[in-house]
Amino acid sequence: MKRLTFLNVIGAGLILCGTLTVEAQEDDTEQAVIDSLKRLDFAQLPEVEVSLDAAFDVFDGLIQAKKTTVATGIKQSTNRAPSVTTVITAQDIEATGARDLDEVLETVPGLHVAKDSNLYRPIYTIRGMYSVNNPEVLVLINGIPITGLLAGDRGYAWGGMPINMISRIEVIRGPGSAVYGADAFAGVINIMTKTKDDIKGTEVGTRIGSFKTYEGWVLYGDTWQGIDVAASLEYRTTDGQKSTVSADAQTQFDKLFGTHASLAPGPVNMGGDSIEARIDVKRGYWQARAGYQGRRNLGTGSGIAQALDPQGYSSADRTNADLTYHNPDIATHWDVTAQLSYLDIVWQIFDDKLFPSGAFGGTYPDGFIGNPSVADRHTRLDTFAFYSGFQKHLIRLGAGYHNGNQYEVTERKNFGIDPTTGLPLPPGASVVDVTDTPYAFQKEVKRKNWYLSLQDAWTLADEWELTAGVRYDDYSDFGSTTNPRTALVWQPHRSFTSKLMYGRAFRAPSFIEMYSTNNPNQLGSLDVTPEIIHTWELAFDYRAMENLHLAANLFHYKATDKIQLVPVPGASAMVFKNVGVQEGQGLELEARWKMSKRSSLLTNYSYVKATNKDNGSDIGNYPQHSVYIRTDWLLIPNWYLDLQAKWVADRKRPFGDPRPEIADYTTADLTLRYKDIREGRANVAISVRNLFNTDAREPSLGPDSSGMISIPDDLPLAKRNLFVEFRYRF
Repeated sequence: MKRLTFLNVIGAGLILCGTLTVEAQEDDTEQAVIDSLKRLDFAQLPEVEVSLDAAFDVFDGLIQAKKTTVATGIKQSTNRAPSVTTVITAQDIEATGARDLDEVLETVPGLHVAKDSNLYRPIYTIRGMYSVNNPEVLVLINGIPITGLLAGDRGYAWGGMPINMISRIEVIRGPGSAVYGADAFAGVINIMTKTKDDIKGTEVGTRIGSFKTYEGWVLYGDTWQGIDVAASLEYRTTDGQKSTVSADAQTQFDKLFGTHASLAPGPVNMGGDSIEARIDVKRGYWQARAGYQGRRNLGTGSGIAQALDPQGYSSADRTNADLTYHNPDIATHWDVTAQLSYLDIVWQIFDDKLFPSGAFGGTYPDGFIGNPSVADRHTRLDTFAFYSGFQKHLIRLGAGYHNGNQYEVTERKNFGIDPTTGLPLPPGASVVDVTDTPYAFQKEVKRKNWYLSLQDAWTLADEWELTAGVRYDDYSDFGSTTNPRTALVWQPHRSFTSKLMYGRAFRAPSFIEMYSTNNPNQLGSLDVTPEIIHTWELAFDYRAMENLHLAANLFHYKATDKIQLVPVPGASAMVFKNVGVQEGQGLELEARWKMSKRSSLLTNYSYVKATNKDNGSDIGNYPQHSVYIRTDWLLIPNWYLDLQAKWVADRKRPFGDPRPEIADYTTADLTLRYKDIREGRANVAISVRNLFNTDAREPSLGPDSSGMISIPDDLPLAKRNLFVEFRYRF
């Protein structure tokens, strides 16, 4: 008889939770024991006895070998998945005290969340792949892309995403186009929402914090007459952080014209309201989901044109629905899924002044005004099937179609061409509507694509598995592309795994890059083609001891045909062209250590060096070194203390930016949480973010074509702030 003290998962490690007796036969499989343990109530007794010699296997299956579907489309352990993946559970999210998706993603090795001056949109920088619009990272919700057509990102008015309805987040660091197609270039982030089994009843909660932030939510999960139902409603309102920008773009023009129109020094505009509603209904082989993300009064950050604008704001509406049929036994050896999905995105800007009143030497007394809006609609049909009829092979077949329609572009402005006369508007003119005229900033266009994919997971021997796949995509506006990937996984022992991987991925040109027109700074080009990246990876996963898990990843990539702005000969405008080559290499290290029955430690370190091969300079703006560390403690029964810190260092400036390197910073967060484990009802927390009040900043844009740097002192992040939270389960 072996004795195993069972510990409840709290974040990265294990905390002693209760007393149970587990019945297991000596010949039970690991999964059978794991399933048995999952059914237990962890709040009953002080000790756990397992009549099984493979106690380590139980520990391994429950704690270390998290499951993922993002790598291949089928559930498998992260250590054997043919990609470098990270899985973040709802328990991890709770332990860190995170309030928004971006705070969660900062814990992933090799991923840094920077900010754009425009609305302070997040820039998910993976392995040194930095760009303002950030189309290199594919974000999915329940496996469905949420990519907008305009910039190839989550949309200009993203406004963040609350975490209360998130069940887990799966992240691929590296290429994913062989499975997901376009924009799975530097990485993939799949956000999975909670189902009935995750909620199990009703939860209500509220959170109150700094910057006049108020949040409330209701989650519900139950079964009605054989139908599993999950639903959520989340609301948030905030004035946003008010860190000061000392100088902005208008400051530079004031120096030129001898005026004082700039609103800097002044606070960034970070307020906003959001509402998030979701429903998930499942019965048998069928599942239907629908969601709505509404964003209102989103502040412009440090300004749409990097000039402070305290009055301008954005709004966005995202509506989605999908119907999925999944039959794992439709025929002998066949597991089939078919999914029809719909996404509608509407983004608008109101009362925006690109430059304030009195701009450009007073020639624009009411300000330099531009209020655009864009709406696009996406319809997708995706089908895939797994076939296991060949011995030692698991074949995945996929086919699908996507129709993207940028169906509405509107714009009101007081510069450019007057559509009634065809002549340039004089400085200081009234605002005119150029919607549905040749003088709008963007065309209303469509994009269609269809794809075929094939993948084989081949078990060469007990300890060897080879996964090889390829996907072919054909687009209506720029042609076709084929992207393969292969991975060789070797697991000579259950405690050690190594993986050698290669993948090719592509990023589709955005509509800005192809169809932008009448923009004083940038013009689209129909000649642009997809960016291509080739990535090689070598990964190791090692359970050094029962309570210590280590991982290491080495990678090298080369991205070609990078789409960049280049000068138009004889003109002041810039045009998009395939001209850039970026090469990068680096290292990622991870460790999870159960220090004692009451404490655990998680840490990771990332190093990356990304080079512009055209001039040999550093790409800039990303951290070459970053460290994340988190420790969880059970102080006394029901009381948990979590401390986490992030160090961001060695961010070079891009070529041509004369400023010194961006300052390193270290931020720390502290969360104290009370959980009523026995009843599982009350959950109260207080959290302090940026505990030591660090002056942390993210890079602003470098000099424009004239050499002007709009915001010289970079973009300030929030200073010390705190919140209190209360949850209750019925």
